Amino acid sequence: MKLGIIGLPRSGKSTIFEALTKNNLPEGHKAEKRIATIQVPDKRVDVLSEIYKPKKTSYAQVEYLLPARIGEKKDQQIWTRVRDCDALVHVVRNFGGYGFEKPTSYDDFRVLDQDLIISDLGVVEKRLEHVDLDKKRGKKISQEELSLLHQCVKHLENDSPLRNYTDLASADILKGYSFLSAKPVLVLFNNEDDDDRMPEVADLTSKENCLVIRGKLEQELAQMSLEEAEEFLAEFNITASAMDRVIKRSYELLSLISFFTFVENEVKAWTIKKETTALDSAEVIHTDMKKGFIRAEVVSYENLMEAGSYKEARKKGNVKLEGKTYKVQDGDIITFRFNV
Repeated sequence: MKLGIIGLPRSGKSTIFEALTKNNLPEGHKAEKRIATIQVPDKRVDVLSEIYKPKKTSYAQVEYLLPARIGEKKDQQIWTRVRDCDALVHVVRNFGGYGFEKPTSYDDFRVLDQDLIISDLGVVEKRLEHVDLDKKRGKKISQEELSLLHQCVKHLENDSPLRNYTDLASADILKGYSFLSAKPVLVLFNNEDDDDRMPEVADLTSKENCLVIRGKLEQELAQMSLEEAEEFLAEFNITASAMDRVIKRSYELLSLISFFTFVENEVKAWTIKKETTALDSAEVIHTDMKKGFIRAEVVSYENLMEAGSYKEARKKGNVKLEGKTYKVQDGDIITFRFNV
């Protein structure tokens, strides 16, 4: 999973990036593009590692991209860098203080959201120009693609992001365009240290996926030792770190789940979309597994914990043999049988 962090200047994007990744840079370097990959905390992986005693334990990973500062002439280059992200984390300023005007959360969100729309509109219009040229040259045109592109133009010209239209946002034929406004968005309200309330902007909170984060506070928390962090969490009534909450919400936003394997002395977490079949899940591990798929031996994490061991789970009949069309569930522990 790759998440692009965007926001207006002075919204606190760098602060949020550091709170999520523990990746700090001196002030003079914060205008540069930054990338950090972090492990997805998952207590189930910890427990499985204790049970199996593997030589290696591998967690799922999230990559955060913070492009160079927005607001310069290089804006289109910046958008190019986030086009391959799975979703966008849109940081919106909700704090005041010296040198800052009163927060205008909804207006700030709309300014950048409109930039995404305009960028996508430019991509579509350019493509339609090429289609017209191809027609004149006698080339075959995909009528389905053409119809979908015209639908995109209609919505974008009405100042509406493509993520509001599920059929367009998920259309396979349009995936190559990597439309920015079609990407799922998590709005992060960057609040002051003593404010954990959602701002009263119903036009935004009722339509978008929103989360409050006290950026500066969480940035400090990310740099602490485990012992210091526990005291800090209790003092400021924080039940889970920003990293945990943003990852959890991102998984929900993208409809992602995790399954686990124990292969070649390694416990590993894998990330897939909900409703993914056993056959396609096997391919996530290796294409050969899909080609030579025979069956999947599956036990749920809950049933394994209840049984105490894989052997006992099998005795209780909780280890199921599943075929290609089985829909993998969150927390499934799978052994793929294949032959190539």
